[in-house]
Amino acid sequence: LISSLMLYRDTRKEEYLTWFYKTLEYCQTYLADPEYGEWYGYLHRDGTVAQDAKGNIFKGPFHIPRMLIEAEIFAKDILFNEKNNK
Repeated sequence: LISSLMLYRDTRKEEYLTWFYKTLEYCQTYLADPEYGEWYGYLHRDGTVAQDAKGNIFKGPFHIPRMLIEAEIFAKDILFNEKNNK
């Protein structure tokens, strides 16, 4: 998610923004737990949850909030630049 926003910000190629939305939709559909929050860390190839613990020694609570914060920063940067370039 972060890299697609970064690529869009730097190139303005719509394909990267499309990839951001596709990836976000996938994450919301398969990784996010709408009932209890957080994201699952491991899926089977068919998109079903492989391991239902949302935290373990390989998946801590740091990465998802950091990604969301970084995505917000890039989105604000993109919107600010688009507004000021008009």
